[in-house]
Amino acid sequence: MRSVSQIPGKIHTLHTLQQQLKRWRLLNKTVVFTNGIFDILHEGHIFSLSEAASFGDILIVGINADATAKRLKGESRPINLVQSRALLLAALVMTDAIIVFEEDTPLELIREVRPDVLVKGGDYTMEQIVGAAEVQAYGGVVRIVPIREGFSTTGLIEKMKAMNHPDP
Repeated sequence: MRSVSQIPGKIHTLHTLQQQLKRWRLLNKTVVFTNGIFDILHEGHIFSLSEAASFGDILIVGINADATAKRLKGESRPINLVQSRALLLAALVMTDAIIVFEEDTPLELIREVRPDVLVKGGDYTMEQIVGAAEVQAYGGVVRIVPIREGFSTTGLIEKMKAMNHPDP
């Protein structure tokens, strides 16, 4: 079993991630990148992350900063702050690196990471995937993984609200 003390070390700044990427590339590791908000971790996330990890040796997960999540999902989000979301993702066995990005899209991060494989969930089309054209331009691959129906953070939030305010 891995030591829990290793978990925070999987959370990177751009500088530390670039240093780690150099080591992984020297070892000819296939780098996979995916991103999202990952507000309330659920079975759908685990499925998608496991699928993404299956495409290479290293899985890097970009997560939206709190301000970005709020802009994308509304004033009541995120439920969990970025430090908690990053720590939960870092604790997963299939993740190798977690990095927070402040922009509304991960395009600049994707340009910096230059993943061999870019992965998004099946609720996206190839044309909607930010960074797809850039990754394909240098010979990388873009994969779309199926989403687990019935599992969404928004759905979980609605269910919790309904439990707290049952109809009379």
